[in-house]
Amino acid sequence: MLHTMSTTVEPVTGRSADEVNEEIRALWRRAGGTLSGEQREEYQRLVLEWAAAAPQPVRAA
Repeated sequence: MLHTMSTTVEPVTGRSADEVNEEIRALWRRAGGTLSGEQREEYQRLVLEWAAAAPQPVRAA
């Protein structure tokens, strides 16, 4: 079975990338290294939130 990852970014919650990263790590610890379907959906949502909160590199002009 194929799983696709949504590219829709959830609204910014105001949490820092570090805070979201800690929640991702906690999810993996609770799951024991194997995510259920529901946990996988939560992981995908958190990764998108983390990406939105992560500092973006500054490009030279």
